[in-house]
Amino acid sequence: MEYRQLGNSGLKVPVLSFGTGTFGGGNEFFKAWGDSDVKEATRLVDLCLDADLNFFDTADVYSNGMSEEILGQAIQKRRDKVLISTKATFRMGEGPNNLGSSRHHLIKACEDSLRRLGTDYIDVYFMHGMDASTPIEETLSTLNTLVTSGKVRYIGCSNFSGWHLMKSLDISEKYGWARYVSHQAYYSLIGREFEWELMPLGLAEKVGTTVWSPLGWGRLTGKIRRNSPLPADSRLHKTADMGPPVNDEYLYTVVDALDEVAKETGYSVPQVALNWLAQRPTVSSIIIGARNEEQLLQNLKSVDFKLSAEQVEKLDKASEVTPIYPYWHQWQFKERTPLAVPSYK
Repeated sequence: MEYRQLGNSGLKVPVLSFGTGTFGGGNEFFKAWGDSDVKEATRLVDLCLDADLNFFDTADVYSNGMSEEILGQAIQKRRDKVLISTKATFRMGEGPNNLGSSRHHLIKACEDSLRRLGTDYIDVYFMHGMDASTPIEETLSTLNTLVTSGKVRYIGCSNFSGWHLMKSLDISEKYGWARYVSHQAYYSLIGREFEWELMPLGLAEKVGTTVWSPLGWGRLTGKIRRNSPLPADSRLHKTADMGPPVNDEYLYTVVDALDEVAKETGYSVPQVALNWLAQRPTVSSIIIGARNEEQLLQNLKSVDFKLSAEQVEKLDKASEVTPIYPYWHQWQFKERTPLAVPSYK
């Protein structure tokens, strides 16, 4: 397993990390992802560690804390062998203060996550989303306190816009506080908006990307193709409306290209899609999920090979979309804005 630097930090993480949103199945939404109990979760953790994948991602909101609890039990007596990231910001109870990134909520959320995970520190603590109602200074000063107290080792953000992330980095620099070393972001062959602003920002400011939903909300599993009905066991029956929208014809065009490359390489469609991501700028780690042992073993093989430049170009062109303004304008002037222009343009 290849290890990469996590942004502008000294922490090295595996290029594949394991997402534990499939642990617990606490409601219908998360049951569509998976419902691994402690026994199955422990087996999946074992398989990850056997493959030198030691980075496990969860969140307080995943099955209302059940994912954290099950992960904590699955890593018992081997905490020193694993890296854990968890997240806070989303609602975790009744009342006006049981959500967001305020000092009030974050301190409680962190303590609750530590208790559920059965640990006294979190390796990477992500803000799960932007809280526009809380001053950024309040959020970052609280996170800095958690870092200096030893309860959190590194901090990251998730689902931020470019200006939210840049403003946060500037404030951290101004006060000498801990800075976001990673942005956990949606990025896939059918979701490339990340490249328009967040990737150039990550390159310029050395913010590593941990990718969530690298298979496009389950659309790049190889089961969805042109003129074929949605498989009966697809989670999209229950979660499609909550994920990123994708035009059907665009999806089929990308899958057609994936099928071609899959035949050339001898690997599967999802393995090719994950391998493409592993070669993208700023990507430190790709969060893979698995409902069962078979899916996990297949996903782990996605970094056993390397796509050729020609294969990458084929996938790039099939998945290319015209960006919104001002990006389409900036891309016309590669000499002046090299970081903002994809390499294939």
